Amino acid sequence: MQLYPNLILEVLKGVRYPGNGKSLVENDMIVDDMRIDGNKVSFSILFEKPTDPFIKSVVRSAEAALQQALGEELEIKGNIAAKFRQELPQAPAKLLPGVKNIIGISSGKGGVGKSTVAANLAIALAAKGYKVGLLDADIFGPSMPKMFGVEDEELYMVNQEGRDWIEPIEKYGVKMLSIGFVVNKDKAVLWRGTMASNALRQLIADAWWGDLDYFLIDMPPGTSDIHLTLVQTLGITGVAVVSTPQEVALADARKGIAMFRDDKVNVPILGIIENMAWFTPAEHPDEKYYIFGKGGARRLAEQLDVKLLAEIPLVADICDDADKGEPTSLKLQAAELTGNNSYLSPEAEAFRHLADNVVKAVEERNAQLPPTSKVEVNH
Repeated sequence: MQLYPNLILEVLKGVRYPGNGKSLVENDMIVDDMRIDGNKVSFSILFEKPTDPFIKSVVRSAEAALQQALGEELEIKGNIAAKFRQELPQAPAKLLPGVKNIIGISSGKGGVGKSTVAANLAIALAAKGYKVGLLDADIFGPSMPKMFGVEDEELYMVNQEGRDWIEPIEKYGVKMLSIGFVVNKDKAVLWRGTMASNALRQLIADAWWGDLDYFLIDMPPGTSDIHLTLVQTLGITGVAVVSTPQEVALADARKGIAMFRDDKVNVPILGIIENMAWFTPAEHPDEKYYIFGKGGARRLAEQLDVKLLAEIPLVADICDDADKGEPTSLKLQAAELTGNNSYLSPEAEAFRHLADNVVKAVEERNAQLPPTSKVEVNH
């Protein structure tokens, strides 16, 4: 069985604190220090004071409930510690204090290549020397572990500032986390909205992202409560919207932009990225075939008075590179290291152009608008 924090918490909802009859979860007694290493699970239970008469019985009840629900092979006995409220370190004043810019990569609908664009943009920014983080927030369709070739990696904890944090996977100069690391990649994620939102908050708040110039969030397609969770949790600097030239995709992109521009949300739009703008055969790199229409995103950008950040061609190599876990933008890193641009493909140049324009759009946004803050949404 694949173990993950929310599974442990679900079991602990059935364990009661004798003092008031409420569950450990309801009493907010589970400390954010859970560690999972194979079948070994350890965490702490929070009590008011060391003289609490129920400490031993509560710990034994938690051990018994977990082993009954998850199997005798679970290593839990002796791994539950008691902590006391006055001894806990204070939480940081704000989330991601070392992050300068938080950028959402969004799309009005699925199938437009949003995640592929997000992965290549992150690597292209890293190739330019920026410190970059990437959060795969597409809870129900996480794809970053495959695109970065780290599907079989395990998450570990790192101790910083007196507590344990989830350590992001680092590859190609990008720090990356995905819900794909804690769920079975061959099964559908059957979570209600609350569980998905809580898992997402954990990847943000309980991970040691450190100092970053750009923190990219690959958002789920469409508009959902996950988007509301993100804008209520973080002050998002701006959003880049990915679309294809098709009218049906552009209509959904328009709705997505309207959501972020809503008075209650009010997240700046950095611009539109047109993906699959044209098809270029590998044998004839100068030829362009406009399979999904021509210039649709450019027209939409003009209508909505936003920037067109890039036009990315439809090239088989982009898909093949992502499937191999070696995104196309890696060619930019090789070019930066060698100083040789002669072998860069048109698609790699397109991602370089995108990175340049995103940097410029963020700089303009920061010069013209006040510092970003998280959104207060009234339900």
